Amino acid sequence: MVFKVVIAALAAGAQLSSAFEKPAAPAQGMRLIKTSEEDPGQWIFKEDKYTMVKSKGGCTHYIDITNIEDDFVLERLSAKYRAAAQKVVEYPDTLSHVEEAQSFISSAGTKGPQLGLEHLSSYHNRHCESETGTEAANWLFEKVQSFASANAAITVEQFPHSDFDQPSIIARIPGNNENLVIIGAHFDSTTGRPSAAAPGADDNASGTVVVLESLRVLAQGGFKPENTLEFHWYAGEEIGLVGSADVFANYRAAGKAVLSYVNQDMAGYSPSGTPAIITDYTDSDLNAYVKLLVTEYTGQAPSEDSCGYGCSDHASADANGFPAAFLFEDLTDQTSPYIHTVNDTLDTIMWDAVERHIQFSIGYLVEASYL
Repeated sequence: MVFKVVIAALAAGAQLSSAFEKPAAPAQGMRLIKTSEEDPGQWIFKEDKYTMVKSKGGCTHYIDITNIEDDFVLERLSAKYRAAAQKVVEYPDTLSHVEEAQSFISSAGTKGPQLGLEHLSSYHNRHCESETGTEAANWLFEKVQSFASANAAITVEQFPHSDFDQPSIIARIPGNNENLVIIGAHFDSTTGRPSAAAPGADDNASGTVVVLESLRVLAQGGFKPENTLEFHWYAGEEIGLVGSADVFANYRAAGKAVLSYVNQDMAGYSPSGTPAIITDYTDSDLNAYVKLLVTEYTGQAPSEDSCGYGCSDHASADANGFPAAFLFEDLTDQTSPYIHTVNDTLDTIMWDAVERHIQFSIGYLVEASYL
């Protein structure tokens, strides 16, 4: 079903004017952030970025654009109405691999994710620039390697970043072509102060273990995809999406064909029992496909909501012209009230919500591998 409309999408992107110009930095060591399309950019000191990440009610979303030099990306980050993503696939309106996907889902569970989440949230601080943040990255890298070892074809790499020590992590199950189907989650956490405890159980150890369990099941089950599958764990989401911005900038520069990216950020708190598809800064066609997958593999139709500018890593995929979707744990006003505080702990996690996200994620990876 793959067909090429990339050239048209690139042409549309080329028509964007390069009107956005970064303001000059007033001093060394400062970072340039944007809080909206209209925001021309604000230079602040690195440590001041943390103070902008407050409790849920006072959280300010922003994107760190200091290292972004691509005019295409800068224009998309400054345009309310952006060109369509670089579509290289037509998403189906029916599912054709349900039995196969369900066979893998039957091997999934929450016991492993519970142990993983407990381990991740036990770190007193997982900021991307802290010593324990690097320890968390190393623990996760070793865990990913351990699961990947079930299939010799799977590769695992750390993706370094120039501005902070914590690397992102990428695992890859090669397919019969290089088209990419990606699922990702960030694994850093914060409470708004670099020195404060930041357990981050829901935000975002929950999404981290969802992606991890999906890898474990498909690796141990010997799944052989048609399209190449990638599992991403991003550093630095809480300080302006810097990890995912670097990864997707690299993919854009390399000309990689991303069929779909699905974000898993907060999967462990859902009072309504119904996940939500985020409709802003995502691809409407991919969203329709995700809705189909959620309905099939969780047994219920998802709700819809928006989460605002720069709220999570799907915005990085979208800014680089790749089709992105984001399945959230619930409507935004019903998600965990404990995020970005010392109370975002293991005992607040609703494991039925995590299980739904795991079921969806495995279903998505299996189905989309045949796009």
